[in-house]
Amino acid sequence: MTEFSSYKRADIFNQLENNSLDVLVIGGGITGAGISLDAVRRGMKTGLIEMQDFAAGTSSRSTKLVHGGLRYLQQFEVKMVAEVGKERAIVYENGPHVTTPEWMLLPFHKGSTLGPLTSNIGLRVYDFLAGVKKSERRIMFKPEEVLKREPLIKSKDLRGGGYYVEYKTDDARLTIEVMKKAVEQGVHAVNYAKAVEFIYDNTNKAIGVVVEDQISGESHKIYADKIINAGGPWVDEVRELDGSKNGKSLHLTKGVHLVFSNDAFPLQQAIYFDTPDGRMIFAIPRDGKTYVGTTDTTYEGDIAHPVMKEADRDYLLKAIDYMFPSLNISADDIESSWAGLRPLIAEENASSPSEISRKDEIFISDSGLISMAGGKLTGYRKMAEQAVDTIVKQLKEEKGILYTKSNTKHLPISGGDVGGSEGFEKFKKQKIEKGIGLGLKETDAAQLVSKYGSNVDDLYEIFQNKKEEANTENIDPVVFAQLNYAIEYELAYKPVDFFVRRTGALFFNIHWVEKHQENVINYLAKTFGWKAAQKESYAAELKQLLHEAVTPGK
Repeated sequence: MTEFSSYKRADIFNQLENNSLDVLVIGGGITGAGISLDAVRRGMKTGLIEMQDFAAGTSSRSTKLVHGGLRYLQQFEVKMVAEVGKERAIVYENGPHVTTPEWMLLPFHKGSTLGPLTSNIGLRVYDFLAGVKKSERRIMFKPEEVLKREPLIKSKDLRGGGYYVEYKTDDARLTIEVMKKAVEQGVHAVNYAKAVEFIYDNTNKAIGVVVEDQISGESHKIYADKIINAGGPWVDEVRELDGSKNGKSLHLTKGVHLVFSNDAFPLQQAIYFDTPDGRMIFAIPRDGKTYVGTTDTTYEGDIAHPVMKEADRDYLLKAIDYMFPSLNISADDIESSWAGLRPLIAEENASSPSEISRKDEIFISDSGLISMAGGKLTGYRKMAEQAVDTIVKQLKEEKGILYTKSNTKHLPISGGDVGGSEGFEKFKKQKIEKGIGLGLKETDAAQLVSKYGSNVDDLYEIFQNKKEEANTENIDPVVFAQLNYAIEYELAYKPVDFFVRRTGALFFNIHWVEKHQENVINYLAKTFGWKAAQKESYAAELKQLLHEAVTPGK
């Protein structure tokens, strides 16, 4: 297996520099991770660089649903609904530890965008297009049943509801698990590695990239036959580096989500509801919290750092108040939040961000740089297949090299070797019992199994072997096991990597972050030999995110 340990960052850079790659992927979000996995599975020598942490952009800041795109039916995106609906089931089967079916209630009131008849027809068409299995097909409810399932819903003018299945995920962990699978298969991948310049041959073909290590400041030259730009919101920036940002470009929109404790917002049933301005919003229970989103506004600020603004917060609070009037929710009830960007392909005829298509597209520049733009979390595997098919076709024409077709459809991602969705429950039970036998509380064991799937034995081993060290470092042994696993197996380096992307705690357990941050930072500083300025900088980065999670910008 290739390295994916933060202790081996120098080795990974050496492998990238000293191996002539077939493919180099720029971007370590879900799209880049998927492309690298697809490419390596077809026998290509593959490398990947990410200028921040893996999933640090859009791929950790979505609505956290692998969903079939019901709302795309309203835009008559029939092909997209059919494709992502089918992909949803594949993503679930390949990683049931990070993706879970969630029944979603769609209430309709007098004057709603969707009524009983249109909803019934829409959901029926959705079931057909998305290939929804029989046990998960839509059910229609009368008003009494809607209120029985979720008493918080506005009862005035309620006409009924539709009931259908979406799939809940941890987007960052899904990305990390796909990336780990790619590394297991032979991909050399590294985070905090920024492409700063392209290298060209005498025919102006892009044959490599000058990469700057954002931690050490060192510069590296990485060469590859084909270079794929999977930069998400940064796709156009990478194209600018290549001097090829012409023709179509991205239109970035911002989506904000708010998180509440169960005490403030005791939602018992996931809801998909429309607002007075005709937009659709999710309210979803998760790990003792409820999160609500999303907004959809044009964004022109710092791509690396979108934040919740007062207007975003107030829009969502107003939407909650409209659908759940008995809550009397206020800004003081917000426990955390996140803001993310959607890299959409600009369309001249769209009158609002919500009307811009979520489809993906491939741009090929004169230098040969392949850019993957647009798309969505659910369709990552098909996007990857499309991108690698483009390379396969080129290599066949240019060099007569033949590669196989994509073979990731039935490939479990890292942690996904649990016997599929059917086998996961039995697997879970066995591993929880094993965890209890090692001295873990049942709740802790259950959380570890659900988060890490078939990799949980590595966590258990660290938990057993490092208990004394955990006590010495004054870190809870379960936290310590997760931290060490993140360092050794998931290339985590900074405090934000651990608290945001590897655990999701900043969003869904902010008090846990506040409790453990000091000792975790001290341990990381000692482990990696950070200088005082480095430690201060990384601690400040986490502190800033903690502040922004609860305090909106103007």
